[in-house]
Amino acid sequence: MNKLDVLLGLQWGDEGKGKVVDYLTPRYELISRFQGGPNAGHTLEFNGIKHVLHTIPSGIFHEQKTNLIGNGVVLDPSVFKKEIQSLLELNVEVYKRLKISKKTHLILPTHKMLDAASELAKGKDKIGSTLRGIGPTYMDKTGRNGLRIGDILSNNFMDKYNSLKEKHLALLSRFDFDTSDLSNQETSWFEGIELIKNFDLIDSENYINKEIRNGKKVLAEGAQGSLLDIDFGSYPFVTSSNTISAGACTGLGVAPNRIGEVIGIFKAYCTRVGSGPFPTELHDDTGEELRKKGSEFGATTGRPRRCGWIDLPALRYSIQINGVTSLAIMKVDVLSGFDEIKACTHYELNGERLDFIPYDLSDENLKPVYKSFKGWDEEVWNIQDPEQLPTELLEYLDFLEAELETPINIVSFGPDRTQTLLKNVNAAV
Repeated sequence: MNKLDVLLGLQWGDEGKGKVVDYLTPRYELISRFQGGPNAGHTLEFNGIKHVLHTIPSGIFHEQKTNLIGNGVVLDPSVFKKEIQSLLELNVEVYKRLKISKKTHLILPTHKMLDAASELAKGKDKIGSTLRGIGPTYMDKTGRNGLRIGDILSNNFMDKYNSLKEKHLALLSRFDFDTSDLSNQETSWFEGIELIKNFDLIDSENYINKEIRNGKKVLAEGAQGSLLDIDFGSYPFVTSSNTISAGACTGLGVAPNRIGEVIGIFKAYCTRVGSGPFPTELHDDTGEELRKKGSEFGATTGRPRRCGWIDLPALRYSIQINGVTSLAIMKVDVLSGFDEIKACTHYELNGERLDFIPYDLSDENLKPVYKSFKGWDEEVWNIQDPEQLPTELLEYLDFLEAELETPINIVSFGPDRTQTLLKNVNAAV
């Protein structure tokens, strides 16, 4: 029996998952998002056009491929409507290629207001939310108050909607939060609801397991990154869902023994958006140069990303909890031109050497320890043969493979789907 492969980020998100999903989609027949919501910004580039997807799986641009929004996702009808309209303008057959789980939870306009009110109340202790209503929606899900896609087909949907909205408004009154724009937001939201009714709304767990049993190749697409996982990330500066491979089981309804390959995506350096610990963050000119060369600004929020050197203890941790079988390294081209490149090999904490992430990653006594590498001047964005890569880059990749004990099969050096090469041409993925 075929198994479901999982592709996910190993850092704090923004690793380049969308591009790799798009690159690998020809090998699969079904691409499924299993968690997160419109806080994701999966960027794809081909034919000179840049595309940013927030909720829709990154295989949507390929003909004869099916894409599924799974039950673990939270969906904002307003954002979804804009995404669909953009795709229709490009003549993408979205109604034919996309299915949505009836168990997918809905983000209400008041969820976004609760998100903003909560962040304002935290002041300097805010977690850096994208203010997309993700957290409050997952809170309603676990609190058994949520609305799901399947509810929009019921006769009492408006009663359910109004009941949850009134509950939210009562909470917002305690924050003294301005809700005067709610009616405008609701107009767009309900237009999105009507649009959703045109899609194939399915019992996704039955559908996906049937596809696997019938020999179809399925790829599960994660959002955010492993270090933002609600259980295993840098809590409380995390997202509200399980971003690791186990999340594919609960987010799609597949059993653990149905998981096959786990493809881990990471940048050749490190970035983070919003608040939270970041041991290898650079506050100097080098950090600014990484940000500038890598165009490190959030695809969803536009916020500048914090930048630093690669963190191997964090990567080992992510590889371990995900069961990663192969790696894809992204944005290698950004490192071209640096005289020296560094990699954090371990941490020092109170005189102790650590090669793993401790409970409190924000401990002010935690210090990264680096190994230096000679940089390279050659531009690599147009290389198609691994043997043509600069010697210094190959040495860097070999070092990473040895340290992480996992093969790097994909090397990416630019945003376009053509700017990708298979380091190991005989690899399964």
